[in-house]
Amino acid sequence: MAEEKFRMEPQPVIASVPNDSSPEFPIVEKQNWLIHLHYIRKDYEACKAVIKEQLQETQGLCEYAIYVQALIFRLEGNIQESLELFQTCAVLSPQCADNLKQVARSLFLLGKHKAAIEVYNEAAKLNQKDWEICHNLGVCYTYLKEFNKAQDQLHSALQLNKHDLTYIMLGKIHLLEGDLDKAIEIYKKAVEFSPENTDLLTTLGLLYLQLGVYQKAFEHLGNALTYDPANYKAILAAGSMMQTHGDFDVALTKYRVVACAIPESPPLWNNIGMCFFGKKKYVAAISCLKRANYLAPFDWKILYNLGLVHLTMQQYASAFHFLSAAINFQPKLGELYMLLAVALTNLEDTENAKRAYAEAARLDKCNPLVNLNYAVLLYNQGEKKGALAQYQEMEKKVNFLKDNSPLEFDSEMVEMAQKLGAALQVGEALVWTKPVKDPKSKHRTNSANKSALQQPLGSNQALGQAMSSAAAYRKLPSVMGIPPSCRMHYSLDSLRQ
Repeated sequence: MAEEKFRMEPQPVIASVPNDSSPEFPIVEKQNWLIHLHYIRKDYEACKAVIKEQLQETQGLCEYAIYVQALIFRLEGNIQESLELFQTCAVLSPQCADNLKQVARSLFLLGKHKAAIEVYNEAAKLNQKDWEICHNLGVCYTYLKEFNKAQDQLHSALQLNKHDLTYIMLGKIHLLEGDLDKAIEIYKKAVEFSPENTDLLTTLGLLYLQLGVYQKAFEHLGNALTYDPANYKAILAAGSMMQTHGDFDVALTKYRVVACAIPESPPLWNNIGMCFFGKKKYVAAISCLKRANYLAPFDWKILYNLGLVHLTMQQYASAFHFLSAAINFQPKLGELYMLLAVALTNLEDTENAKRAYAEAARLDKCNPLVNLNYAVLLYNQGEKKGALAQYQEMEKKVNFLKDNSPLEFDSEMVEMAQKLGAALQVGEALVWTKPVKDPKSKHRTNSANKSALQQPLGSNQALGQAMSSAAAYRKLPSVMGIPPSCRMHYSLDSLRQ
Protein backbone atom coordinates (compact mmCIF):
# COMPACT_ATOMS: atom_id res chain seq x y z
CA MET A 1 0.00 0.00 0.00
CA ALA A 2 2.77 2.33 0.86
CA GLU A 3 4.39 1.76 -2.52
CA GLU A 4 1.16 2.38 -4.36
CA LYS A 5 0.60 5.60 -2.37
CA PHE A 6 4.11 6.78 -3.27
CA ARG A 7 3.54 6.07 -6.92
CA MET A 8 0.27 7.96 -6.91
CA GLU A 9 1.81 11.16 -5.40
CA PRO A 10 2.74 13.72 -8.03
CA GLN A 11 6.50 14.24 -8.52
CA PRO A 12 8.04 17.76 -8.92
CA VAL A 13 8.99 18.74 -12.45
CA ILE A 14 12.71 19.66 -12.89
CA ALA A 15 13.46 22.07 -15.73
CA SER A 16 16.03 20.70 -18.13
CA VAL A 17 19.18 22.83 -18.84
CA PRO A 18 19.99 23.18 -22.53
CA ASN A 19 23.34 21.76 -23.64
CA ASP A 20 24.43 24.69 -25.83
CA SER A 21 25.99 27.41 -23.55
CA SER A 22 26.09 31.13 -24.53
CA PRO A 23 29.30 32.27 -26.41
CA GLU A 24 32.17 33.67 -24.26
CA PHE A 25 33.31 37.03 -25.69
CA PRO A 26 37.14 37.57 -25.54
CA ILE A 27 38.62 40.48 -23.55
CA VAL A 28 40.78 42.47 -25.95
CA GLU A 29 43.31 43.61 -23.36
CA LYS A 30 43.59 40.46 -21.28
CA GLN A 31 47.16 39.63 -22.46
CA ASN A 32 48.51 43.19 -22.34
CA TRP A 33 50.25 42.63 -19.00
CA LEU A 34 52.13 39.64 -20.38
CA ILE A 35 53.10 41.50 -23.55
CA HIS A 36 54.41 44.38 -21.46
CA LEU A 37 56.34 42.02 -19.16
CA HIS A 38 58.15 40.30 -22.04
CA TYR A 39 58.89 43.64 -23.73
CA ILE A 40 60.52 45.32 -20.74
CA ARG A 41 62.58 42.16 -20.18
CA LYS A 42 63.71 42.40 -23.83
CA ASP A 43 62.45 38.87 -24.46
CA TYR A 44 61.26 39.86 -27.90
CA GLU A 45 60.68 36.37 -29.31
CA ALA A 46 58.32 35.42 -26.49
CA CYS A 47 56.72 38.84 -26.75
CA LYS A 48 56.02 38.38 -30.47
CA ALA A 49 54.53 34.94 -29.81
CA VAL A 50 52.06 36.38 -27.28
CA ILE A 51 51.27 39.27 -29.63
CA LYS A 52 50.52 36.85 -32.47
CA GLU A 53 48.20 34.84 -30.23
CA GLN A 54 46.48 37.99 -28.98
CA LEU A 55 45.94 39.38 -32.48
CA GLN A 56 44.50 36.09 -33.71
CA GLU A 57 42.13 36.00 -30.76
CA THR A 58 41.01 39.63 -31.21
CA GLN A 59 40.98 39.54 -35.02
CA GLY A 60 43.70 42.22 -35.15
CA LEU A 61 41.89 44.78 -32.99
CA CYS A 62 44.20 44.84 -29.94
CA GLU A 63 45.81 48.27 -30.15
CA TYR A 64 48.45 47.65 -27.49
CA ALA A 65 49.65 44.43 -29.14
CA ILE A 66 50.02 46.22 -32.48
CA TYR A 67 51.82 49.14 -30.77
CA VAL A 68 54.40 46.90 -29.07
CA GLN A 69 54.94 44.88 -32.24
CA ALA A 70 55.67 48.12 -34.08
CA LEU A 71 58.22 49.07 -31.41
CA ILE A 72 59.93 45.69 -31.80
CA PHE A 73 60.02 46.05 -35.59
CA ARG A 74 61.68 49.45 -35.19
CA LEU A 75 64.31 48.02 -32.85
CA GLU A 76 65.03 45.31 -35.42
CA GLY A 77 65.47 47.93 -38.15
CA ASN A 78 62.22 47.27 -39.99
CA ILE A 79 61.20 50.93 -40.05
CA GLN A 80 58.68 50.68 -42.90
CA GLU A 81 56.81 47.81 -41.22
CA SER A 82 56.76 49.70 -37.92
CA LEU A 83 55.35 52.76 -39.70
CA GLU A 84 52.47 50.74 -41.12
CA LEU A 85 51.63 49.26 -37.71
CA PHE A 86 51.75 52.67 -35.99
CA GLN A 87 49.43 54.00 -38.67
CA THR A 88 47.05 51.14 -37.82
CA CYS A 89 47.18 52.20 -34.17
CA ALA A 90 46.38 55.77 -35.19
CA VAL A 91 43.31 54.51 -37.09
CA LEU A 92 42.14 52.45 -34.10
CA SER A 93 42.63 55.39 -31.71
CA PRO A 94 42.64 58.65 -33.72
CA GLN A 95 42.56 60.90 -30.63
CA CYS A 96 45.75 59.45 -29.13
CA ALA A 97 48.71 61.82 -29.60
CA ASP A 98 51.23 59.10 -28.73
CA ASN A 99 50.28 57.07 -31.80
CA LEU A 100 50.79 60.09 -34.05
CA LYS A 101 54.15 60.81 -32.39
CA GLN A 102 55.29 57.28 -33.18
CA VAL A 103 54.13 57.62 -36.79
CA ALA A 104 56.13 60.85 -37.08
CA ARG A 105 59.14 59.20 -35.48
CA SER A 106 59.13 56.40 -38.04
CA LEU A 107 58.81 58.94 -40.86
CA PHE A 108 61.78 60.83 -39.42
CA LEU A 109 63.88 57.65 -39.32
CA LEU A 110 62.98 57.04 -42.97
CA GLY A 111 64.31 60.52 -43.82
CA LYS A 112 60.86 61.93 -44.64
CA HIS A 113 61.28 65.06 -42.55
CA LYS A 114 58.53 67.14 -44.15
CA ALA A 115 55.98 64.36 -43.69
CA ALA A 116 57.15 63.94 -40.10
CA ILE A 117 56.60 67.66 -39.46
CA GLU A 118 53.02 67.41 -40.74
CA VAL A 119 52.24 64.49 -38.43
CA TYR A 120 53.90 66.20 -35.46
CA ASN A 121 51.73 69.26 -36.08
CA GLU A 122 48.65 67.02 -36.02
CA ALA A 123 49.84 65.55 -32.72
CA ALA A 124 50.41 69.06 -31.34
CA LYS A 125 46.74 69.85 -31.93
CA LEU A 126 45.83 66.98 -29.60
CA ASN A 127 48.44 67.87 -26.97
CA GLN A 128 49.75 71.44 -27.06
CA LYS A 129 51.92 71.14 -23.94
CA ASP A 130 54.09 68.23 -24.97
CA TRP A 131 57.75 69.30 -24.95
CA GLU A 132 58.74 66.20 -26.92
CA ILE A 133 56.67 67.28 -29.91
CA CYS A 134 58.33 70.72 -29.94
CA HIS A 135 61.77 69.18 -29.54
CA ASN A 136 61.28 66.72 -32.39
CA LEU A 137 59.87 69.46 -34.62
CA GLY A 138 63.06 71.41 -33.95
CA VAL A 139 65.16 68.40 -34.94
CA CYS A 140 63.20 67.94 -38.18
CA TYR A 141 63.57 71.61 -39.10
CA THR A 142 67.31 71.34 -38.39
CA TYR A 143 67.67 68.53 -40.92
CA LEU A 144 65.79 70.70 -43.42
CA LYS A 145 68.27 73.54 -42.61
CA GLU A 146 65.41 75.82 -41.52
CA PHE A 147 67.35 76.97 -38.47
CA ASN A 148 65.07 79.84 -37.44
CA LYS A 149 62.02 77.58 -37.19
CA ALA A 150 64.12 74.97 -35.44
CA GLN A 151 65.26 77.47 -32.82
CA ASP A 152 61.67 78.62 -32.21
CA GLN A 153 60.50 75.06 -31.61
CA LEU A 154 63.43 74.23 -29.34
CA HIS A 155 62.89 77.38 -27.27
CA SER A 156 59.23 76.40 -26.95
CA ALA A 157 60.31 72.97 -25.74
CA LEU A 158 62.56 74.56 -23.10
CA GLN A 159 59.70 76.73 -21.89
CA LEU A 160 57.51 73.65 -21.44
CA ASN A 161 60.17 71.46 -19.87
CA LYS A 162 63.95 71.74 -19.69
CA HIS A 163 65.95 68.78 -20.96
CA ASP A 164 69.62 68.23 -21.75
CA LEU A 165 68.83 66.97 -25.26
CA THR A 166 67.07 70.21 -26.17
CA TYR A 167 70.00 72.32 -24.97
CA ILE A 168 72.43 70.14 -26.92
CA MET A 169 70.37 70.40 -30.11
CA LEU A 170 70.05 74.17 -29.78
CA GLY A 171 73.80 74.47 -29.27
CA LYS A 172 74.44 72.36 -32.38
CA ILE A 173 72.28 74.71 -34.45
CA HIS A 174 74.38 77.70 -33.37
CA LEU A 175 77.54 75.76 -34.23
CA LEU A 176 76.14 74.95 -37.67
CA GLU A 177 75.53 78.67 -38.14
CA GLY A 178 79.12 79.38 -37.06
CA ASP A 179 78.09 81.38 -33.98
CA LEU A 180 80.41 80.09 -31.25
CA ASP A 181 79.44 82.77 -28.74
CA LYS A 182 75.73 81.87 -28.79
CA ALA A 183 76.59 78.18 -28.66
CA ILE A 184 78.70 78.78 -25.55
CA GLU A 185 75.85 80.71 -23.91
CA ILE A 186 73.46 77.83 -24.56
CA TYR A 187 75.87 75.25 -23.18
CA LYS A 188 76.52 77.42 -20.12
CA LYS A 189 72.78 77.44 -19.40
CA ALA A 190 72.71 73.70 -19.95
CA VAL A 191 75.54 73.18 -17.45
CA GLU A 192 73.69 75.34 -14.91
CA PHE A 193 70.62 73.14 -15.37
CA SER A 194 72.57 69.85 -15.34
CA PRO A 195 75.98 70.48 -13.70
CA GLU A 196 76.96 66.79 -13.59
CA ASN A 197 76.40 66.04 -17.28
CA THR A 198 79.89 65.14 -18.51
CA ASP A 199 78.94 65.47 -22.18
CA LEU A 200 77.85 69.08 -21.65
CA LEU A 201 80.98 69.90 -19.63
CA THR A 202 83.23 68.32 -22.26
CA THR A 203 81.53 70.13 -25.14
CA LEU A 204 81.75 73.47 -23.35
CA GLY A 205 85.43 72.86 -22.64
CA LEU A 206 86.07 72.07 -26.31
CA LEU A 207 84.33 75.28 -27.38
CA TYR A 208 86.51 77.33 -25.05
CA LEU A 209 89.50 75.44 -26.41
CA GLN A 210 88.57 76.49 -29.95
CA LEU A 211 88.43 80.12 -28.83
CA GLY A 212 91.82 79.82 -27.14
CA VAL A 213 90.40 80.42 -23.64
CA TYR A 214 92.54 77.71 -22.09
CA GLN A 215 91.78 78.48 -18.45
CA LYS A 216 88.02 77.96 -18.79
CA ALA A 217 88.56 75.03 -21.13
CA PHE A 218 90.78 73.30 -18.58
CA GLU A 219 88.27 74.09 -15.81
CA HIS A 220 85.31 72.47 -17.57
CA LEU A 221 87.31 69.50 -18.83
CA GLY A 222 88.60 68.99 -15.30
CA ASN A 223 85.05 69.03 -13.94
CA ALA A 224 84.04 66.44 -16.53
CA LEU A 225 86.90 64.18 -15.45
CA THR A 226 85.95 64.68 -11.80
CA TYR A 227 82.50 63.21 -12.42
CA ASP A 228 83.74 60.59 -14.89
CA PRO A 229 87.50 59.85 -14.73
CA ALA A 230 87.16 57.48 -17.70
CA ASN A 231 85.54 60.06 -20.00
CA TYR A 232 87.70 59.54 -23.07
CA LYS A 233 86.44 62.68 -24.82
CA ALA A 234 87.58 64.90 -21.96
CA ILE A 235 90.89 63.04 -21.67
CA LEU A 236 91.51 63.41 -25.40
CA ALA A 237 90.72 67.13 -25.25
CA ALA A 238 92.97 67.66 -22.22
CA GLY A 239 95.79 65.81 -23.95
CA SER A 240 95.32 67.92 -27.07
CA MET A 241 95.57 71.08 -24.97
CA MET A 242 98.79 69.87 -23.34
CA GLN A 243 100.11 68.94 -26.77
CA THR A 244 99.39 72.46 -28.05
CA HIS A 245 101.62 73.83 -25.29
CA GLY A 246 104.44 71.41 -26.15
CA ASP A 247 103.99 68.93 -23.28
CA PHE A 248 104.24 65.92 -25.57
CA ASP A 249 105.16 63.34 -22.92
CA VAL A 250 102.25 64.31 -20.66
CA ALA A 251 99.90 64.28 -23.65
CA LEU A 252 101.08 60.79 -24.64
CA THR A 253 100.37 59.61 -21.09
CA LYS A 254 96.79 60.85 -21.45
CA TYR A 255 96.43 59.23 -24.86
CA ARG A 256 97.46 55.83 -23.45
CA VAL A 257 94.39 55.94 -21.22
CA VAL A 258 92.16 56.86 -24.17
CA ALA A 259 93.61 54.09 -26.34
CA CYS A 260 92.16 51.48 -23.95
CA ALA A 261 88.65 52.89 -24.42
CA ILE A 262 88.67 53.77 -28.13
CA PRO A 263 91.57 51.99 -29.84
CA GLU A 264 90.18 52.74 -33.32
CA SER A 265 89.75 56.51 -32.96
CA PRO A 266 91.23 58.48 -35.89
CA PRO A 267 91.71 61.73 -33.87
CA LEU A 268 93.53 59.75 -31.17
CA TRP A 269 96.09 58.26 -33.55
CA ASN A 270 96.42 61.57 -35.35
CA ASN A 271 97.30 63.32 -32.09
CA ILE A 272 99.68 60.55 -31.05
CA GLY A 273 101.41 60.86 -34.41
CA MET A 274 101.83 64.61 -34.04
CA CYS A 275 103.21 64.12 -30.53
CA PHE A 276 105.94 61.93 -32.02
CA PHE A 277 106.40 64.59 -34.71
CA GLY A 278 106.98 67.17 -31.99
CA LYS A 279 109.53 64.83 -30.40
CA LYS A 280 111.21 64.53 -33.82
CA LYS A 281 110.44 60.80 -34.04
CA TYR A 282 109.29 60.99 -37.62
CA VAL A 283 109.04 57.27 -38.42
CA ALA A 284 106.78 56.68 -35.43
CA ALA A 285 104.77 59.76 -36.40
CA ILE A 286 104.18 58.43 -39.92
CA SER A 287 103.17 55.01 -38.56
CA CYS A 288 100.53 56.53 -36.28
CA LEU A 289 99.28 58.92 -38.95
CA LYS A 290 99.02 56.08 -41.46
CA ARG A 291 96.85 54.19 -38.99
CA ALA A 292 94.68 57.28 -38.51
CA ASN A 293 94.41 57.63 -42.28
CA TYR A 294 93.37 53.96 -42.57
CA LEU A 295 90.59 54.54 -40.02
CA ALA A 296 89.45 57.84 -41.58
CA PRO A 297 90.63 58.03 -45.21
CA PHE A 298 88.55 61.15 -45.97
CA ASP A 299 89.79 63.31 -43.07
CA TRP A 300 91.75 66.16 -44.63
CA LYS A 301 93.47 67.06 -41.35
CA ILE A 302 95.20 63.69 -41.18
CA LEU A 303 96.28 64.02 -44.82
CA TYR A 304 97.56 67.53 -44.06
CA ASN A 305 99.69 66.22 -41.20
CA LEU A 306 101.03 63.35 -43.30
CA GLY A 307 102.08 65.84 -45.95
CA LEU A 308 103.74 68.00 -43.31
CA VAL A 309 105.73 65.12 -41.84
CA HIS A 310 106.89 63.97 -45.28
CA LEU A 311 107.97 67.54 -46.06
CA THR A 312 110.03 67.52 -42.87
CA MET A 313 111.69 64.27 -43.95
CA GLN A 314 112.32 65.77 -47.42
CA GLN A 315 110.15 63.11 -49.05
CA TYR A 316 108.57 65.57 -51.42
CA ALA A 317 106.79 63.13 -53.74
CA SER A 318 104.98 61.53 -50.79
CA ALA A 319 104.20 64.97 -49.40
CA PHE A 320 102.72 65.98 -52.76
CA HIS A 321 100.54 62.85 -52.74
CA PHE A 322 99.00 63.52 -49.32
CA LEU A 323 98.68 67.29 -49.74
CA SER A 324 96.92 66.97 -53.09
CA ALA A 325 94.51 64.47 -51.50
CA ALA A 326 93.85 66.92 -48.66
CA ILE A 327 93.10 69.68 -51.17
CA ASN A 328 90.46 67.51 -52.82
CA PHE A 329 88.62 67.37 -49.48
CA GLN A 330 89.36 70.94 -48.33
CA PRO A 331 89.81 73.11 -51.44
CA LYS A 332 89.31 76.44 -49.62
CA LEU A 333 92.31 76.31 -47.26
CA GLY A 334 95.15 78.47 -48.55
CA GLU A 335 97.84 76.91 -46.39
CA LEU A 336 97.37 73.55 -48.12
CA TYR A 337 98.20 75.15 -51.46
CA MET A 338 101.26 76.79 -49.93
CA LEU A 339 102.60 73.48 -48.62
CA LEU A 340 101.79 71.87 -51.97
CA ALA A 341 103.81 74.61 -53.65
CA VAL A 342 106.73 73.86 -51.31
CA ALA A 343 106.66 70.22 -52.42
CA LEU A 344 106.36 71.16 -56.09
CA THR A 345 109.26 73.60 -55.77
CA ASN A 346 111.51 70.87 -54.43
CA LEU A 347 110.27 68.55 -57.18
CA GLU A 348 111.42 71.24 -59.66
CA ASP A 349 107.91 71.74 -61.02
CA THR A 350 108.12 75.53 -60.98
CA GLU A 351 105.07 76.33 -63.09
CA ASN A 352 102.67 74.34 -60.96
CA ALA A 353 104.36 75.69 -57.83
CA LYS A 354 103.55 79.23 -59.03
CA ARG A 355 99.94 78.25 -59.64
CA ALA A 356 99.71 76.75 -56.17
CA TYR A 357 101.19 79.88 -54.58
CA ALA A 358 98.81 82.10 -56.54
CA GLU A 359 95.84 80.05 -55.33
CA ALA A 360 97.14 80.16 -51.76
CA ALA A 361 97.52 83.94 -51.90
CA ARG A 362 93.98 84.26 -53.27
CA LEU A 363 92.44 82.14 -50.53
CA ASP A 364 94.51 83.26 -47.54
CA LYS A 365 94.20 87.00 -46.93
CA CYS A 366 95.94 87.10 -43.53
CA ASN A 367 99.03 84.87 -43.57
CA PRO A 368 102.15 86.78 -44.70
CA LEU A 369 104.08 83.51 -44.94
CA VAL A 370 102.27 82.67 -48.18
CA ASN A 371 103.45 85.87 -49.86
CA LEU A 372 106.97 85.51 -48.47
CA ASN A 373 107.39 81.99 -49.89
CA TYR A 374 105.86 83.08 -53.18
CA ALA A 375 108.22 86.06 -53.37
CA VAL A 376 111.23 83.81 -52.74
CA LEU A 377 110.20 81.47 -55.55
CA LEU A 378 109.69 84.34 -57.98
CA TYR A 379 113.04 85.87 -57.01
CA ASN A 380 114.82 82.55 -57.58
CA GLN A 381 113.22 82.41 -61.05
CA GLY A 382 114.48 85.90 -61.86
CA GLU A 383 111.03 87.54 -61.71
CA LYS A 384 112.01 90.44 -59.46
CA LYS A 385 108.96 92.53 -60.32
CA GLY A 386 106.56 89.81 -59.22
CA ALA A 387 108.69 89.09 -56.16
CA LEU A 388 108.56 92.77 -55.17
CA ALA A 389 104.76 92.80 -55.50
CA GLN A 390 104.45 89.76 -53.23
CA TYR A 391 106.92 91.28 -50.78
CA GLN A 392 104.86 94.45 -50.54
CA GLU A 393 101.69 92.43 -50.03
CA MET A 394 103.45 90.57 -47.25
CA GLU A 395 104.35 93.86 -45.55
CA LYS A 396 100.69 94.96 -45.66
CA LYS A 397 99.64 91.77 -43.89
CA VAL A 398 102.39 92.17 -41.31
CA ASN A 399 101.27 95.73 -40.55
CA PHE A 400 97.69 94.55 -40.17
CA LEU A 401 98.72 91.78 -37.78
CA LYS A 402 100.86 94.16 -35.73
CA ASP A 403 97.95 96.55 -35.31
CA ASN A 404 95.42 93.87 -34.38
CA SER A 405 97.35 91.31 -32.33
CA PRO A 406 100.33 91.26 -29.95
CA LEU A 407 101.92 88.20 -31.57
CA GLU A 408 105.62 87.96 -32.31
CA PHE A 409 106.92 86.55 -35.59
CA ASP A 410 109.14 83.55 -36.08
CA SER A 411 112.84 84.35 -36.13
CA GLU A 412 113.47 82.30 -39.29
CA MET A 413 110.69 84.13 -41.06
CA VAL A 414 112.06 87.53 -40.01
CA GLU A 415 115.57 86.60 -41.11
CA MET A 416 114.38 85.40 -44.50
CA ALA A 417 112.30 88.54 -45.03
CA GLN A 418 115.32 90.70 -44.26
CA LYS A 419 117.49 88.79 -46.73
CA LEU A 420 114.85 89.01 -49.42
CA GLY A 421 114.33 92.73 -48.75
CA ALA A 422 118.03 93.36 -49.17
CA ALA A 423 118.12 91.29 -52.36
CA LEU A 424 115.20 93.27 -53.78
CA GLN A 425 116.90 96.53 -52.73
CA VAL A 426 113.99 97.72 -50.62
CA GLY A 427 116.16 98.28 -47.58
CA GLU A 428 116.42 96.47 -44.29
CA ALA A 429 114.19 98.84 -42.29
CA LEU A 430 111.41 96.32 -42.17
CA VAL A 431 108.19 96.34 -40.22
CA TRP A 432 109.00 93.20 -38.25
CA THR A 433 109.15 93.11 -34.49
CA LYS A 434 112.16 91.56 -32.87
CA PRO A 435 111.68 87.88 -32.06
CA VAL A 436 111.84 86.86 -28.43
CA LYS A 437 114.54 84.45 -27.29
CA ASP A 438 112.28 82.07 -25.39
CA PRO A 439 111.19 79.44 -27.94
CA LYS A 440 108.05 78.67 -25.93
CA SER A 441 106.75 82.19 -26.50
CA LYS A 442 107.06 82.07 -30.27
CA HIS A 443 103.86 82.19 -32.27
CA ARG A 444 103.30 81.93 -35.95
CA THR A 445 101.64 84.72 -37.78
CA ASN A 446 98.76 82.69 -39.04
CA SER A 447 97.77 81.25 -35.66
CA ALA A 448 95.63 84.28 -34.88
CA ASN A 449 93.65 83.99 -38.06
CA LYS A 450 93.24 80.26 -38.45
CA SER A 451 89.93 79.09 -37.10
CA ALA A 452 89.70 75.97 -35.00
CA LEU A 453 87.98 74.14 -37.86
CA GLN A 454 91.07 74.67 -40.03
CA GLN A 455 93.57 73.43 -37.46
CA PRO A 456 94.57 69.78 -37.81
CA LEU A 457 93.97 67.91 -34.57
CA GLY A 458 97.19 67.68 -32.64
CA SER A 459 99.33 69.49 -35.20
CA ASN A 460 102.23 71.52 -33.86
CA GLN A 461 101.91 74.98 -35.36
CA ALA A 462 105.44 76.06 -34.58
CA LEU A 463 107.03 73.08 -36.31
CA GLY A 464 104.56 73.22 -39.16
CA GLN A 465 105.11 76.86 -39.97
CA ALA A 466 108.88 76.66 -39.55
CA MET A 467 108.93 73.69 -41.91
CA SER A 468 106.80 75.34 -44.55
CA SER A 469 108.91 78.49 -44.58
CA ALA A 470 112.30 76.77 -44.42
CA ALA A 471 111.51 74.31 -47.19
CA ALA A 472 110.29 77.07 -49.47
CA TYR A 473 113.22 79.45 -49.22
CA ARG A 474 115.94 76.85 -49.25
CA LYS A 475 116.52 77.59 -52.91
CA LEU A 476 117.68 81.14 -52.25
CA PRO A 477 121.26 79.84 -52.08
CA SER A 478 120.69 76.52 -53.91
CA VAL A 479 118.15 73.83 -54.78
CA MET A 480 118.22 70.16 -53.83
CA GLY A 481 118.25 67.99 -56.92
CA ILE A 482 115.35 65.54 -57.33
CA PRO A 483 115.81 62.48 -59.60
CA PRO A 484 113.63 62.60 -62.71
CA SER A 485 111.91 59.38 -61.69
CA CYS A 486 110.51 61.11 -58.60
CA ARG A 487 109.05 64.10 -60.41
CA MET A 488 105.27 64.33 -60.49
CA HIS A 489 103.84 66.90 -62.87
CA TYR A 490 100.17 67.70 -62.34
CA SER A 491 98.37 70.86 -63.21
CA LEU A 492 96.58 72.66 -60.40
CA ASP A 493 93.25 72.27 -62.17
CA SER A 494 93.52 68.50 -62.18
CA LEU A 495 94.22 68.46 -58.47
CA ARG A 496 90.91 70.15 -57.68
CA GLN A 497 88.65 67.90 -59.71
